[in-house]
Amino acid sequence: MNTEQLIDFTQTLVRQPSLSGEEKSVVEIITNEMRALGFDRVRVDKNGSAIGIIQGAKPGPTILLDAHCDTVGIAPGSTWIHTPFAGEVIDGYMYGRGTADMKGALAAMIHGAAAVDRSKIAGQIAVSATVLEEVMEGVSLKTVMDEVQPSFVVIGEATELNLNRGGRGRAEIHLETIGKPAHSSSPHLGVNAVHLMTKVIAGVDEIPLPSDPLLGPAILALTDIISDPYPGYSVVPSRCRVTYDRRLLPGETHAGTLNDITQLPNIKDIELRAVIAEGEHVCYTGESLRGPKFFPAWVFEEEHPFVQKSLSGLKNAGLNPQIRAYRFCTNGAYSAGHANIPTEGFGPAAEGDAHVVDERIALTELISATQGYRGIIEAVLSVM
Repeated sequence: MNTEQLIDFTQTLVRQPSLSGEEKSVVEIITNEMRALGFDRVRVDKNGSAIGIIQGAKPGPTILLDAHCDTVGIAPGSTWIHTPFAGEVIDGYMYGRGTADMKGALAAMIHGAAAVDRSKIAGQIAVSATVLEEVMEGVSLKTVMDEVQPSFVVIGEATELNLNRGGRGRAEIHLETIGKPAHSSSPHLGVNAVHLMTKVIAGVDEIPLPSDPLLGPAILALTDIISDPYPGYSVVPSRCRVTYDRRLLPGETHAGTLNDITQLPNIKDIELRAVIAEGEHVCYTGESLRGPKFFPAWVFEEEHPFVQKSLSGLKNAGLNPQIRAYRFCTNGAYSAGHANIPTEGFGPAAEGDAHVVDERIALTELISATQGYRGIIEAVLSVM
């Protein structure tokens, strides 16, 4: 493993902005690096995700290492000390948008996979740089998995170099109350949809939510509210819509999350529509990704062979990981939550390092993550 080349490559990724739907230039950088490092096959799928394949000495299963290559933007009005797209290295840290979430992990995956001794593995290594994860978790990973057909998946989202065996899911819920319009000089002739919605919100606040000893509590957070017509001029609003962000635990279903709300006893006389939001985003290739914004939670037992082999591989790489779980939603919502493929998370940085001003990654963690990915691969695909 060439540490200097790893750091240079990470800087190059950070210096190329890649908002969701605008990843083309960074994907070209990624595929060029894969080819330079000797990947056997490199291609870009229809959504624009990069896929690199390394073939082992003998036939065997496929392990897929996945990191998304899109990032969030720079919030208006935020003040960065370090230029967001410069990749500055200061006192052992690299600063810039995407360093922690998750171009550092992506670079580590590519270089860690390339450093594997192919004569010692049976099967193949796939590394994917997926698009549009920041807006629809797991949807572009499905296309990659349909092609690669992995037996195991490693998600590179931040774990502080620990091993995650599960993750909370996410749903976006839209609620709409239906009132009756009237002139605001005669509000008694109408039914104010906002007043109806305040009763719904009060009821939602009282819904008992489950908790999981590994993943923590489920969450139901109000994120926006808007009336219709908007802006309203001399009119009682006839519609009001709110959005809730619902953080999911294993076993929770599409229908169940809605029933918790629609069956509230204090809203039986309110005309309420409750749906899971539909997402649609256009890839830079022109393909559209569509689907309900319901991304399931997932968890695998600590004694699962994939978890235990990976743990052994990380220890062989000189790391001392704890076994934990993600509290946020990742591409694992598809690989594990939908497809039920053995999935785990391992990556540098902490969950709280994502999407922040002066985002950064420690170079020591970048290097350790690279060694860790190599350790996982060699432990899981070792020639028996």
